Amino acid sequence: MSTNNQDLELGNLFNVKDKVALVTGGGSGIGLMITQALAVNGAKVYIVGRTKEKLDRVVEVHGKGIAGQIIPFVGDVSTKEGVQNILKEMESREQYLDILVNNAGIAPGKADTSGEKTAEEARKEFFDSTELSQWTDVYQTNVVGPFLMTTAFLPMLQKSTEKHYGWSGTVVNITSISGTVRISQGHFSYNASKGAEIHLNKMLAAEVAKAGLKIRINSIAPGVFPSEMTTQESDENQKSQMPKEKKEGLPSQRPGNDRDMAAAILFAVSCQYLNGQSIAVDGGYLIQAGT
Repeated sequence: MSTNNQDLELGNLFNVKDKVALVTGGGSGIGLMITQALAVNGAKVYIVGRTKEKLDRVVEVHGKGIAGQIIPFVGDVSTKEGVQNILKEMESREQYLDILVNNAGIAPGKADTSGEKTAEEARKEFFDSTELSQWTDVYQTNVVGPFLMTTAFLPMLQKSTEKHYGWSGTVVNITSISGTVRISQGHFSYNASKGAEIHLNKMLAAEVAKAGLKIRINSIAPGVFPSEMTTQESDENQKSQMPKEKKEGLPSQRPGNDRDMAAAILFAVSCQYLNGQSIAVDGGYLIQAGT
């Protein structure tokens, strides 16, 4: 009598050993959490960002004594030329790409959406204080960037599928519950961009499948996690700190941490039956805020 017990062991279910990954914005925050989760478990992880010092610091602090590798190079995902340069760099180093994580994102300053306002006060806060670049820049990085990265790397991702039996090349777009909630959180342009990115994720998964390619495309939508975007700073280890008290009424009664994001990314990249989905990892934020 045979059994498949071994297939169900954690080490086999969530095995990323020797996988080749690319994480944009991997130098801090959620991108760094994802980079560590993959590299610690044996993946070769290329991290891309715009600041060489930040990327080098990640390798120095987090890239030693682990089963995998962290390899940095500078790149910009917000332009087509920048994405072409990233693709060219990867093609010079690797024959295929197993995992692409589109994490790089930006957020402009917040508007004051608290309390009641007169029509004139609302216009001043929402219209007068808004620069058009707050919308175009955030859309270019948060929506156009993931589209360009995903479509540029389709051949390398498909080669991964063809090379590894039982594995599909995979894309994980790091979106946000901000693209799902009904409130602006003071971030009209950011929340709108994340809503667009969530829908883009769904469209890419559908169209890539319709094209006959076997590449899984999913989204992780984080809630409250410490990052440079949420805390405006990183420490000497490229980590951002957020006190447990910053729970904003969350059912979890705490912000998210590295382990929460690690569990999410290992599930998203390993589950071969997951495609076209957006996974909220939010400590119950959506229960609180509503969609």
